[in-house]
Amino acid sequence: MQQPQREVRAVHTASTVTVYQAHSPEIGLPAVREGRFPAAWKRGRMTWVKPSFLWMMYRCGWAAKAGQETVLAVEIGREGFEWALRHACLSSYQPGVHPDRATWQREVKRSPTRVQWDPERDLRLQPLPYRSLQLGLAGEAARRYADEWTVTIRDVTPLAHEIRGLVRDGDLDAARRLLPREQPYPAAEELLSNLRP
Repeated sequence: MQQPQREVRAVHTASTVTVYQAHSPEIGLPAVREGRFPAAWKRGRMTWVKPSFLWMMYRCGWAAKAGQETVLAVEIGREGFEWALRHACLSSYQPGVHPDRATWQREVKRSPTRVQWDPERDLRLQPLPYRSLQLGLAGEAARRYADEWTVTIRDVTPLAHEIRGLVRDGDLDAARRLLPREQPYPAAEELLSNLRP
């Protein structure tokens, strides 16, 4: 079966969705230890979360990029995740979705969340022909994410390093077996109706 061009795929349960972020150890390690983001985590700025583990690996270079050495799996409540999608707009103007650029600009100003669709990645971090959701949280959404929606925070940096080692050694089957089991998110059709170019 062909993969849909734009689909939310994530590890999810009946009550939570897992998203990924990479931070410096100064932010990431206290977040894991305390189970919540520390005061040093800037709640006033835009933060991007990714339901795709491999897209996160592409973004942080398998936890090797400066300031992104600690990869977090952040389990958030589904209600919060769906609130973010419901209050989102696309991060760039798309003819056919927006009647005109001015309408899109008004939406961006009032929306606390942004949706961006970027090419999904394979184990070698090469782009795939379908896209993965990136969700930008600002203002109210960022505060809710950090202080209300977060259920658990786990450090998955060792997993990133283990998978990268297997890929480097050419054992893609073993690497694939270690990947988080991301499945299509069930409520996404209704929530994404105005977020697909």
